[in-house]
Amino acid sequence: MVKLIMQNNQTKSKDIKNHPKNINNLVIENFKTTNINILLNRVKIDKKKQIIQKFIIFSLILSLFLITSLIVLI
Repeated sequence: MVKLIMQNNQTKSKDIKNHPKNINNLVIENFKTTNINILLNRVKIDKKKQIIQKFIIFSLILSLFLITSLIVLI
């Protein structure tokens, strides 16, 4: 979305080409918007990554425990 703002803080939504005398007084501001679906997908992916990391850590700890218990038994 592009918003044109005059120097005296009046908002104008008309085309720049229609007002060539005011071109020097205009400031163009770009507003970045993010789709809610993109944000929800990002959260979903982050949760999935966290679950995978927890599973890997748990499996490493379990394998260490099993290896040490086997060493103690032998």
